[in-house]
Amino acid sequence: MNTRTHYDVAIIGAGLSGLAAGVRLAHFGKRVCILERHSAPGGLNSFYSLDGRKFDVGLHAVTNFGRPGSRGTPLLKVLRQLRIDRDEIEFCEQRQSRVAFGPAGETSLRFTNDFTVFEGEVARLFPAAMDGFRRLVTLIRSTEPSPAATGVSAREIVRRHVGDPLLEEMLLCPVLFYGGPREHDIDFAQFALLFQAILLEGLARPYEGIRAILRVLLDKYRQAGGERRMNCGVSRIVQRDGRAVSLVLDGGGEVSADEVLSAIGGPETAALIAPAVGTPGNPAPGVITYVETVSVLNREPADLGLGGDTIVFFNDSPRFHYERPGNQVDVRSGVICMPNNFDFGAGRRLPEGLLRVTCLANYDLWAPLPEETYQADKRRWFPLVQGAARRVLGPVADAAFDAATIATDMYTPRTIARFTGRANGAIYGAPVKSPDGATALSNLHLCGTDQGLLGIVGSMLSGISMANRHVLLKAGGVGAAP
Repeated sequence: MNTRTHYDVAIIGAGLSGLAAGVRLAHFGKRVCILERHSAPGGLNSFYSLDGRKFDVGLHAVTNFGRPGSRGTPLLKVLRQLRIDRDEIEFCEQRQSRVAFGPAGETSLRFTNDFTVFEGEVARLFPAAMDGFRRLVTLIRSTEPSPAATGVSAREIVRRHVGDPLLEEMLLCPVLFYGGPREHDIDFAQFALLFQAILLEGLARPYEGIRAILRVLLDKYRQAGGERRMNCGVSRIVQRDGRAVSLVLDGGGEVSADEVLSAIGGPETAALIAPAVGTPGNPAPGVITYVETVSVLNREPADLGLGGDTIVFFNDSPRFHYERPGNQVDVRSGVICMPNNFDFGAGRRLPEGLLRVTCLANYDLWAPLPEETYQADKRRWFPLVQGAARRVLGPVADAAFDAATIATDMYTPRTIARFTGRANGAIYGAPVKSPDGATALSNLHLCGTDQGLLGIVGSMLSGISMANRHVLLKAGGVGAAP
């Protein structure tokens, strides 16, 4: 039995940011312990097993791809600082994706990992807005990727440049769906970061999905001597004189550390501090959350007639309503992911077809339901969510689709809150971020979603940057920020 109770660094949460921070610190000889309440690592980007199948949670695609030979991309920084060879994860590029507006997705902007494709689509559909669009892209390219808030509305900047209401909504749609922490709009600095990640640097996926990334991180962490305690959550952070002095564990034991990194979110971390202290953060939880349906098919989606798109961001009208819905689910818009449509190389396919559909949801209308009602509501919404996506993907007869479906599942905001601890099941965390990771305690810092970096690569980069800034640089200048 491990009796060590004091570490150089304790990390709360084994999500991607916590794991990346752990790897970085362990590589420099720090005594590190990651404390995770659940049995599986990954947090918001994990996996689960059901009837012998493994399903990804969170991961649709790895953003910030950057093809081999690209320089200075966030992905390359992550790989270098974690000492990961690109081939260890084996990224497979998207084939093509699109932003589709209209009842059946009639107005569609296609994109690939070659940004000129998207530029051409904008020129085709919105020729009068093209000069303004180019100026917007120039501004985005010159905006340093950073979680720091500028206080500037992305919607206002986009509107000022493109001058076309429909194009404005179509540009905001993928960015908000893949990282918008608040309703209707996003800070321009975060918009620029996500636009670069999705459209300029592109999308990819490991053949094995999120498990490939988690396996590499866990291997690196273990090889570097890091310690990990699973099924071992933190119930309370004891503070004295403005510092975290110990972490009280769910089972009643205690751990102390010189520095603490928390990957569980700003509001969630603040709620653990006892006695409670005021902080400029004390952020209110976010309300942006989702349901997701999964259909397992006995053939490739393209072979069934669902098309060859990898990701489809859809909205059924010219106006995109990015907000907590008044109903349990808003099927007017969403994200379709068909993992089979990544380019896995000649002769290699996923063993089964997958269709994942994600729509905005209301946590408050799911959380208090009795179990029987909860399961009945899931059954009621499942075909509505799938139907909204299938209208965009093309005419496939219900009988043919049902015959090809061999398994289904659905998760809700209640599922997210239960297995990640995120208040309100808020995928993108609190609307107000802490770019420097600061909390009310001088030796307690946030990494991950509420530090302001999002997505697979952003989460890992957040963990690395916080480890560098708040631990390694203090120890003598080792580990300059990525």
